[in-house]
Amino acid sequence: MTPSKVSLLDARTSRVLITILLFAAGLAFVYAARGTLILFLFAISFAYVIDPVVEGVARWLKGSRPGAIAAIYLAIAAGVAIFFVSVGPRLFREGQDLTKTLPALYQRISTGQIAFQIGAQHGWSEETRNRIQQFLAAHSDSVDQMARSFGIRLVAIGANVWLFLLVPILAVFFLNDGAKLKAALLEMFERQSQRDFVEDVLDDVHRMLVHFIRAQLILAALTAVVFSLGLTVMRVPYGYVMGVIAGLLEFIPFVGPLLAAVLIVGVSIGTNYHHVLILMLFLVAWRVLQDYVTSPRIMGREVEVHPLLAVFGVLAGGEIGGIVGVYLSIPVIASLGIFWKHWRAYGAEPMIDQASDPAVLIEGKNRGA
Repeated sequence: MTPSKVSLLDARTSRVLITILLFAAGLAFVYAARGTLILFLFAISFAYVIDPVVEGVARWLKGSRPGAIAAIYLAIAAGVAIFFVSVGPRLFREGQDLTKTLPALYQRISTGQIAFQIGAQHGWSEETRNRIQQFLAAHSDSVDQMARSFGIRLVAIGANVWLFLLVPILAVFFLNDGAKLKAALLEMFERQSQRDFVEDVLDDVHRMLVHFIRAQLILAALTAVVFSLGLTVMRVPYGYVMGVIAGLLEFIPFVGPLLAAVLIVGVSIGTNYHHVLILMLFLVAWRVLQDYVTSPRIMGREVEVHPLLAVFGVLAGGEIGGIVGVYLSIPVIASLGIFWKHWRAYGAEPMIDQASDPAVLIEGKNRGA
């Protein structure tokens, strides 16, 4: 084996080892600082949402970006205040009533008493009611464990909800100094090829995040509006507040819509709603429409993640960051895919440069001769 081949093999092996070490170190850092990173990711997401509006207002104010940010924040505060004044009382009232209803519903499910309630509505036989009641009572421990686990997660989110008040504050820095932060990051790399690589990755991730966040907002708003109107028209108890909850859960891939459907059906059954079958058909029809019509058209091809990777990301995100980790799983996987695509192209550049080197070409011709 010639020295040139040995050096080439060593260089490629070193590059692979360095890549593996960098990925391992990056994953360890992300896991160790996941709480802080999640907070910053939400701040970046918030900045992405309002950045186009800030740019438009800044042009109108003749380049005053801090003034544009202040104006947008005042407008958002006024909008939130108007929303809570106009819609808040009804939302709060239904939410309070629903909170009072859930413990009694849970008690009927865990003891199996709900089987007699549903059976009386649908004409089930006494034997069928007893079997279902016995089955639910026998699995009451599993139901209790699931309820406790869900409650613990909600309590953890509620205990740290004050941290999300920092999101708009941190977003100010990204909105005002985003270009400076990008330039400072690029200056950390000495070689031009490295700066080009990082800039290409940042640009593609930027376009993906802009499209993903806006698409998620549109899909969540559609779900909230359709569910609030649909459940209210069908006279489903607490339909207004459950429509809002379904819109919020739409942000969580896979798990969110399923939780919303279970909550809506469970509450409707527990409150003696008489058209559960029609309600379930409505939920299934909207899920099909959302997954196969509206979501592909709105999300487009900018966020391409294989379904198997998406399921893995959702499960891993749930283990790492809970519900917030599930929400962030898809954009994180898409960002890793963008990085890997550019890294492969960047790793191939030395080979291309060497193949086009005149000395290498002359040596290859001499060997052929």
